[in-house]
Amino acid sequence: MPEQTIPAGTDLSAEDAKLVTLARGARARVAAAEGASVRDQDGRTYAAATVSLPSLQVTALQLAVASAVAAGAKSLEAAAVVTEADTLDASGQAAVRDLGAEAPIHVAAPDGSLLGTVTQ
Repeated sequence: MPEQTIPAGTDLSAEDAKLVTLARGARARVAAAEGASVRDQDGRTYAAATVSLPSLQVTALQLAVASAVAAGAKSLEAAAVVTEADTLDASGQAAVRDLGAEAPIHVAAPDGSLLGTVTQ
């Protein structure tokens, strides 16, 4: 995982733990590869799951960011991704960085355990 600065097993704040819960729910609802959620500057949250159609491929994190932007978000405070992958998808990370240069991206396993946090 690139730039993992907060070790696995570290406790998250209640707000960030909520992001992991929302991401887990989004993933489980449609049995997607990944679930993600983001929190905007006003504390509003947006959750999404990976979309994999023949004509459309969107990561969960990209879709969560797009939902936030469509609702008027100007910046992001934090994000979370629930995945079985060993690395954070670069396109999803880039989408978060477009609105939150310093927003932590918490990466969690499907059981909700924190794998690490990306800060760059």
